[in-house]
Amino acid sequence: MEGARDRGTRYEGVAARYLQSKGVSIIERNVYSRGGEIDLIGWDGGVLVFFEVRFRKADGLVDPASSITRHKQQRLLRAAAFYLHRNGQWDAPTRIDVIGITPGQTSRYRVQWIKNAIQAS
Repeated sequence: MEGARDRGTRYEGVAARYLQSKGVSIIERNVYSRGGEIDLIGWDGGVLVFFEVRFRKADGLVDPASSITRHKQQRLLRAAAFYLHRNGQWDAPTRIDVIGITPGQTSRYRVQWIKNAIQAS
Protein backbone atom coordinates (compact mmCIF):
# COMPACT_ATOMS: atom_id res chain seq x y z
CA MET A 1 0.00 0.00 0.00
CA GLU A 2 1.30 3.43 -0.96
CA GLY A 3 1.96 5.88 1.87
CA ALA A 4 1.53 9.65 1.81
CA ARG A 5 5.27 10.26 1.27
CA ASP A 6 5.37 7.83 -1.70
CA ARG A 7 2.25 9.39 -3.18
CA GLY A 8 3.75 12.86 -2.76
CA THR A 9 6.96 11.81 -4.46
CA ARG A 10 5.01 10.30 -7.37
CA TYR A 11 2.96 13.47 -7.99
CA GLU A 12 5.98 15.72 -7.56
CA GLY A 13 7.57 13.64 -10.33
CA VAL A 14 4.49 14.15 -12.53
CA ALA A 15 4.67 17.88 -11.86
CA ALA A 16 8.42 18.05 -12.54
CA ARG A 17 8.04 16.26 -15.89
CA TYR A 18 5.16 18.55 -16.85
CA LEU A 19 7.11 21.69 -15.91
CA GLN A 20 10.23 20.53 -17.75
CA SER A 21 8.09 19.97 -20.86
CA LYS A 22 7.08 23.64 -20.53
CA GLY A 23 10.70 24.83 -20.35
CA VAL A 24 11.15 25.05 -16.57
CA SER A 25 14.54 23.98 -15.25
CA ILE A 26 13.98 22.12 -11.95
CA ILE A 27 16.93 22.76 -9.62
CA GLU A 28 15.74 21.26 -6.31
CA ARG A 29 13.09 18.94 -4.88
CA ASN A 30 11.72 18.60 -1.35
CA VAL A 31 13.62 21.45 0.24
CA TYR A 32 13.09 21.50 4.02
CA SER A 33 13.78 24.45 6.29
CA ARG A 34 12.52 25.94 9.51
CA GLY A 35 9.83 27.64 7.46
CA GLY A 36 8.46 24.43 6.00
CA GLU A 37 8.83 22.31 2.87
CA ILE A 38 9.01 23.43 -0.74
CA ASP A 39 8.06 20.65 -3.18
CA LEU A 40 9.96 21.88 -6.25
CA ILE A 41 12.17 24.85 -7.08
CA GLY A 42 12.98 25.82 -10.64
CA TRP A 43 13.81 28.55 -13.10
CA ASP A 44 11.06 29.70 -15.45
CA GLY A 45 12.98 32.00 -17.74
CA GLY A 46 14.70 34.46 -15.40
CA VAL A 47 12.29 33.87 -12.50
CA LEU A 48 13.06 31.61 -9.55
CA VAL A 49 9.83 29.72 -8.86
CA PHE A 50 8.78 27.81 -5.74
CA PHE A 51 6.20 25.16 -6.62
CA GLU A 52 3.58 23.67 -4.31
CA VAL A 53 2.27 20.41 -5.76
CA ARG A 54 -1.26 19.34 -4.81
CA PHE A 55 -3.15 16.21 -5.82
CA ARG A 56 -6.84 15.58 -5.34
CA LYS A 57 -8.97 12.62 -6.35
CA ALA A 58 -11.66 13.14 -8.95
CA ASP A 59 -14.40 13.04 -6.31
CA GLY A 60 -12.64 15.54 -4.00
CA LEU A 61 -14.71 18.30 -2.45
CA VAL A 62 -12.27 21.04 -3.48
CA ASP A 63 -9.87 21.46 -6.35
CA PRO A 64 -6.15 21.08 -5.58
CA ALA A 65 -5.36 24.80 -5.46
CA SER A 66 -8.28 25.56 -3.14
CA SER A 67 -6.96 22.98 -0.68
CA ILE A 68 -4.11 25.28 0.33
CA THR A 69 -5.07 26.85 3.64
CA ARG A 70 -4.00 30.30 4.83
CA HIS A 71 -1.66 28.59 7.31
CA LYS A 72 -0.03 26.58 4.51
CA GLN A 73 0.37 29.75 2.44
CA GLN A 74 2.19 31.44 5.32
CA ARG A 75 4.47 28.41 5.74
CA LEU A 76 5.30 28.48 2.01
CA LEU A 77 6.13 32.19 2.17
CA ARG A 78 8.40 31.61 5.20
CA ALA A 79 10.09 28.63 3.53
CA ALA A 80 10.70 30.64 0.35
CA ALA A 81 12.12 33.58 2.33
CA PHE A 82 14.39 31.24 4.29
CA TYR A 83 15.61 29.63 1.04
CA LEU A 84 16.36 33.03 -0.53
CA HIS A 85 18.22 34.15 2.60
CA ARG A 86 20.23 30.93 2.93
CA ASN A 87 21.22 31.03 -0.76
CA GLY A 88 21.88 34.78 -0.99
CA GLN A 89 19.24 35.26 -3.67
CA TRP A 90 17.18 38.11 -2.18
CA ASP A 91 17.51 40.08 -5.41
CA ALA A 92 16.24 37.27 -7.67
CA PRO A 93 12.79 37.76 -9.18
CA THR A 94 10.60 35.09 -7.57
CA ARG A 95 7.07 33.77 -7.38
CA ILE A 96 5.16 30.90 -5.81
CA ASP A 97 3.13 28.74 -8.19
CA VAL A 98 0.73 25.88 -7.56
CA ILE A 99 0.63 22.71 -9.63
CA GLY A 100 -2.76 21.03 -9.22
CA ILE A 101 -3.05 17.41 -10.33
CA THR A 102 -6.27 15.43 -10.70
CA PRO A 103 -7.09 12.21 -12.56
CA GLY A 104 -7.57 12.98 -16.24
CA GLN A 105 -10.38 12.02 -18.57
CA THR A 106 -8.39 11.74 -21.79
CA SER A 107 -4.94 11.29 -20.23
CA ARG A 108 -3.75 9.80 -16.96
CA TYR A 109 -3.51 13.18 -15.17
CA ARG A 110 -4.93 16.64 -15.57
CA VAL A 111 -2.28 19.18 -14.60
CA GLN A 112 -3.17 22.78 -13.83
CA TRP A 113 -0.35 25.33 -13.45
CA ILE A 114 -1.40 28.43 -11.51
CA LYS A 115 1.31 31.04 -11.75
CA ASN A 116 1.82 33.51 -8.90
CA ALA A 117 -0.85 31.70 -6.89
CA ILE A 118 0.49 32.71 -3.47
CA GLN A 119 1.69 36.22 -2.77
CA ALA A 120 3.07 38.00 0.27
CA SER A 121 0.46 40.41 1.55
